[in-house]
Amino acid sequence: MSASATPSVRRASVQRTTRETDVRVALRVDGSGRIDVATGIGMLDHLFTSIAFHAGWDLELTCRGDLEIDDHHTAEDCALVLGQALFEALGDRAGTERFGDALVPLDEALARCAVDLSGRPFARVELGLVRPMLGALACENVTHVLQSFAMAARLTLHVELLSGANDHHRAEAAFKSLAVALRRATARRTRSGDSATFESTSNVPSTKGVLS
Repeated sequence: MSASATPSVRRASVQRTTRETDVRVALRVDGSGRIDVATGIGMLDHLFTSIAFHAGWDLELTCRGDLEIDDHHTAEDCALVLGQALFEALGDRAGTERFGDALVPLDEALARCAVDLSGRPFARVELGLVRPMLGALACENVTHVLQSFAMAARLTLHVELLSGANDHHRAEAAFKSLAVALRRATARRTRSGDSATFESTSNVPSTKGVLS
């Protein structure tokens, strides 16, 4: 895996090439709406696009994967590389809010998400999906994508569905709730700890002085 980052503008580019996949991600956290996702799996494109749009990112994500086998390697590796790109882009996370949460509805579905940019990877994902597939994406891999992303981004993630009858709505609401929580967690802090305007890179949001 190769990576390059420019912390001052919070962006990173990461490439991961294996015998199973070739994934390339270019991420800018403080984006302007430029999003181009092409994984070869329509539902996965849809979910990653939802994250980027509602988190306020610029994102280019492409993958050539062994879809002749199944969707697992592509879904997992895209999540890992995107998570790594976010970790690289945020650097030591100084000046960020660090914590973010969101309650997001999509019609009958309601998702709740909480994020901590702690540097300590953990994921609790409870989606309650019942269909075997959403398009060409296995429902078990929807959960696995969120878990893999959290591990690679080295963040703590809790996401759960509070209601919902349609599995497409449940999955999409979960990803949108993650996006909004990430937008809040990565927001720049003010000196008083309120909203997102403080540009200092010296105040790590931890009493330890470091996030790890």
